[in-house]
This record gives sequence, C-alpha cells and structure tokens, in this order.
Amino acid sequence: MDQAPPQSKVRRQQAGSTTRAGGPLRGGEQRPAASPAGGQEDPDPLRILDPEVHREDGAEDLTLRPRVLDEYIGQERMKSNLKVFIKAARERREPLDHVMLYGPPGLGKTTIAHILAHEMSASIRCTSGPAIERAGDLAAILTSLEGVGILFIDEIHRLHAALEEILYQAMEDFQIDIVIGQGPGARTVKIDLPRFTLVGATTRIGLITGPLRDRFGIVHHLDFYPVADLVRIVERSARILEIPADAGGAESIARRARGTPRIANRLLRRVRDFVQVGEDGRITAPVAERYLERLEVDRYGLDRLDRKILLTIHEKFAGGPVGVNTIAAALGEEPDTIEELYEPYLMQIGFLDRTARGRRITPRAREHLKVVRRQGQGHLWE
Repeated sequence: MDQAPPQSKVRRQQAGSTTRAGGPLRGGEQRPAASPAGGQEDPDPLRILDPEVHREDGAEDLTLRPRVLDEYIGQERMKSNLKVFIKAARERREPLDHVMLYGPPGLGKTTIAHILAHEMSASIRCTSGPAIERAGDLAAILTSLEGVGILFIDEIHRLHAALEEILYQAMEDFQIDIVIGQGPGARTVKIDLPRFTLVGATTRIGLITGPLRDRFGIVHHLDFYPVADLVRIVERSARILEIPADAGGAESIARRARGTPRIANRLLRRVRDFVQVGEDGRITAPVAERYLERLEVDRYGLDRLDRKILLTIHEKFAGGPVGVNTIAAALGEEPDTIEELYEPYLMQIGFLDRTARGRRITPRAREHLKVVRRQGQGHLWE
C-alpha cells in the first residue's frame, strides 16, 4: 500500500506503461526520488515520514498492495460505494464510469486504481500528468487503448490546459479530433476510441479545472487512516513479509505513521532491520518504541523537522503568529514544503493553528515539547 526533503520533489513516470490486472504492477509508483542533502539515502530521520514514494518503497510495496476490495483495509464508505458501482457496470457489461481519487499522498490512490482494474477484469495503463507534455503524447496514449480497460493518470492536476481539452471529448464521446497537415490544406480527422475508464489521482483537487472535474462520474476523497485501521495494515504487512510482530508492536508503529499506510509500512521495514540485527527478531511494543525513538520519530509521529518548526515558532517568534515565508526562511526550507508536507499533520493533531495573521503553536504542542510559554508571550494578539 501506499508513504521531507529540503525542497518539493517532482517525480515523473514513463508515459503509457501497461500492466495486466493480477500481474506485476508497474508504472504506478516506481518513481525515483530526489536524494536528500549530503547524498544520503533512506533511512534518514528527516525523510522517514515523507508520504511521497521513496526508491526503497518500490519492490516490497508492490507485494503489500491488496489486489481486491475485500483485502483493502479502511476507507469503508468508499469501498462500499465502489462495490456497488463495479457490480452494476459488470452486469450492464459496460466500462466503469470515470473515477477521481483525491487526498494526501500515501493513502492508496494508485492501489485503488489497480484494484479497479482487477475487479473489472481489465488491463490498466499508467502514466502521470507531468509525463504528458504535448498533445501528441496524449493522443498516442488514447489511440493505443485497444484492449486496455483503464487509463490511470497520477498527478492529473498537473496536466496542461490544452491537454484537458482533448480529454473532454475523449471522456464524453470516446473520440478525439486530430489535425492533419498545415495551413489552408489542414483538415480534421475524427478518430474513434475504444471505451475506457479514466482514473485520475490528485493531491490537490482545487487545481483541477471545473470542466474536467465535472466529467468524472465517481469522485472519492481518501481520508487519513485511524490508528485501528493502521494496526490492521501493519499486521497484514508483517504477515506478508514474514516479520514476527505482536499487537503491541504493530500499534506502536501505527501510532507514529501519521495516518498514512505508506509511512506505516516504511516504519515497519526500518524496525525490522533493527530487530534483525540487534534483537531476537520479534517486534514488541518496547522494541518498536526504542528503535523508532532512535529514528527520531516520537510518540506523536513527529520527526526532527516537525519539532524544529514548532520550536522555531516558539523560540524565535514568541509562539506566533508568524507567516509561513518567515518560518521557511528561518529554517532554510521552501514554503511549499512546509505548507504541503508538515503543516497538515501538525494542524490535524492540534499542535499548530493557522490564523489570518500567520501560524501559531498551541498549548498542546508546548506540553509535548516541554517548553513554557514566556510571560507576555502572545499578549500583542490576544
């Protein structure tokens, strides 16, 4: 299933890689990640909690992916709805309606796309928005979908506006217009396409234009996973990878996974490495907690940069409010990195407030960091 470098990373996939449902899954998430500063590879305390795909996640994550909806853990409302839509489409012998999946990275959007292909007994072709640069690229993909039931476009919000215009007609009429020739002699040829299902995945649905968004008949948001679901995911992954782990060890890992299955699986693999070398091979609660602390992942799932953000606001800016650009300059990070990778989780667990004047840490964060609010701190705004 689906899990911070100093700068936001751009990943590209090879356009048009195809896989047969039930076979090896390629092209969905085997994207190279940028190396962190200093040239070190994972595991790194600053990157272990990055929900984006790491190079190391590739092979083992494919073995951990569920292949059918009944194996998929969590997102119960989405699962129940998809089961109905799939059954109805199969009974009518029609392709599934176009599907849009959106939510934070690492929650299983690519996994769902491959499950849909398996449930519909169809092949899937995978590509990504950044990989499709010209109209000709998209036309080549669309005209070669014969025998392919599902086209999966990851990061679909990064498609160029001109390419969206081509998708409109393809999604509605299963046709595209191609211009042949130039100048006065140019003519338009209409090409029929095989019926297909477009599955789009995005972490930023607000960047998708309304006309494109409205052409998806099935739209689902993937939420962060509760600890109970993550415990089941860790236990399932441990069984598949043949890692001895008890319920306490699985819960210790799940609580630090920031609600993200990809991170949970990554932490499980890192703890497995420590246990394999220094223990008897079994992951228990005390063992998991000891080695996760060694990776600088605390009981709330915060890493070094999370704590550094909170401490910077507390120590340098009197607890806030302070703007994100100022925080980024103080840390030497990109504002987008802080806004997209760190702030959402810090706000989710109640450690950071986002106000009209800027960011401010909460009493809950001070308690966790064991820092005291200085007298008069925040008096100007409160």
